[in-house]
Amino acid sequence: MMLTRIRDWIHSRSRSMKRAVLLVVDVIGLMLIIWLAFCYRFERIFIPNREQMMFIAAGPIIAIPIFIRMGLYRAVLRYLRERAIWTIIQAVTISALIWVSMAFLTLSYGSEGIPRTIAVLYWAGGIIAVAGSRFGAKWLLGLGVPKAKDKKRVLIYGASDAAAQLTEALHSTGDCRVMAFVSDDEGLHNMDILGIRVHSSARLEELITTIGIQEVIIATSSASPRERRDLVASIGRFPVKIRVLPPIADLATGKYIVSYVRDIDIDDLLGRPPVPADPALLKTPVEGRVIMVTGAAGSIGSALCRTIAQAKPAKMVLLEFNELGLYQMERELRSYGCFPVIPVLGSITDQHLVRRTLAAHKVETVYHCAAYKHVSLVEENQIEGVRNNVLGTLTLVEEAYAGGVENFILISSDKAVRPKSVMGATKRWAELIVRHYGHEAAKAGKKRVFACVRFGNVIGSSGSVVPLFKEQIAAGGPVTLTHEDMTRYFMSVREAAELIVQAGALSQSGDILLLDMGEPVKIRDLAEDMIMLAGLTVRNKENPDGDIEIVTIGMRPVEKLNEELFYDPNGVNTTRHPKILRAKAQTNRAGEVPGMLEQLKQAIDRADEAAVRRMLFSLLEEKGGKPTLMLPVEANENLRHSA
Repeated sequence: MMLTRIRDWIHSRSRSMKRAVLLVVDVIGLMLIIWLAFCYRFERIFIPNREQMMFIAAGPIIAIPIFIRMGLYRAVLRYLRERAIWTIIQAVTISALIWVSMAFLTLSYGSEGIPRTIAVLYWAGGIIAVAGSRFGAKWLLGLGVPKAKDKKRVLIYGASDAAAQLTEALHSTGDCRVMAFVSDDEGLHNMDILGIRVHSSARLEELITTIGIQEVIIATSSASPRERRDLVASIGRFPVKIRVLPPIADLATGKYIVSYVRDIDIDDLLGRPPVPADPALLKTPVEGRVIMVTGAAGSIGSALCRTIAQAKPAKMVLLEFNELGLYQMERELRSYGCFPVIPVLGSITDQHLVRRTLAAHKVETVYHCAAYKHVSLVEENQIEGVRNNVLGTLTLVEEAYAGGVENFILISSDKAVRPKSVMGATKRWAELIVRHYGHEAAKAGKKRVFACVRFGNVIGSSGSVVPLFKEQIAAGGPVTLTHEDMTRYFMSVREAAELIVQAGALSQSGDILLLDMGEPVKIRDLAEDMIMLAGLTVRNKENPDGDIEIVTIGMRPVEKLNEELFYDPNGVNTTRHPKILRAKAQTNRAGEVPGMLEQLKQAIDRADEAAVRRMLFSLLEEKGGKPTLMLPVEANENLRHSA
């Protein structure tokens, strides 16, 4: 009880008061050590004379300035580390040498002085007194902190400097205890870091089960994203919480502090490193310009709006037919800065609305995200899907071209490559239309860009499988797959938005820009990872008592087992950005597009679904191994009039 009151009293004092108390303790302690040294030397209660009293007082007078200079009063005792003992030894040694030199110097002038053995006793006793006062105070301040047996047992995967700093940070919080390190570096096995043993990764399962590990923190920066995904999957079999330390580059730039660890999320399991953004490419196409985003309330459009808003545009125009989504997006963007945010409620198929909006706000750049992209829904509503995705894009591009828009970026999809679904085919037609107008602008010598950005699935977007899996897991399963071996390319929403903006700075008129998305991810692996992230286990033959079952229901006719990003992987060129590629232009049956657009419109007007589908895919059939990649410039006038 007394110790608790003392601890509470110390806690309630100001920082300057605590330093003053520590200084007084050092003064009294050093003088007491010298006096006790005299008592030990003379084997009696020593009563010093005037000169000896001056020697005793000189000890702290010499030592305190040295202690101050060496930072002994700057340390926060609650977080004092054992290595501080070395600083204490240095400070006491320097002060003792100066004190002894002064004492022996006085002997040469005839003073009585002090016995020589006192110097050694003072040096040893001074170290014990100064270190003891500080570590004693640390112990006292630590009263009430959870005991080791009550602390969360943590294992750190990795044995780098960041892992060591993390260990110290966790220990200082008082509620965690690092039990072991695990490393793939054989040279570190059976070594100790901060008194904690480093083990081989082969012993991971044994350590988790025998030591009673409750949490694993991944703090290795050397592991590739694929290796990290496999590591998380292997740890996920055990009832432990998994967290990750951010990359050391983020720590160095101040984005995080070393003690910051976060929960693993699905973005960590993409199997590839995120594509880094180039700040200049993010800023150049947006800052000080009037930007219009179609489909602004959608998953891609809203993320794009946030990215653009951070780059300080002159004005943002949001075109969206979802009233509630548009209202929410407008409110959110107003918090980003003082630029005007103009909400426009309507559809890209409304030619008069599009023309009026572009002219009224003098739009300079259009990011076209608006599209129906749910494969199954578009398949069941083919006419509306074609009307919106193909004719809506044609209307928007045509009005942007006629209205003097300088930059037009279409957001496309990997489903546009050799499409099997109506949705994929409509995105391919949209690419062809935009690319044609880009070549027309280039031919006319106009400094205007009409280009496309093509990438794979976006984690968490409305067209992604991730929201479906989340719903199925929340309902207790089963999680449904269409094929055991199905793969898809994935990227994060933030990464997709940044890519789109950077493409605006990199693109040339008529371009289709592609993202190098690394290796595709198996959908089954994604499902298992999401179940693990939910803190559950997969129910299968090996684990019949698991929580969630994964069921294969069979592929739909319009689905592809593996998506592609390129028609011809060899037909791409690099750009300034190491992960953004440019597709080479190819021609094949492009001359048929103007006439087929007219036929497509007539079939839609007749509601002839069979004719719409036939025309939609007939243009995209490959002949001689080369698919259509662009429209010929000569077709421009026919195309514009046929629309």
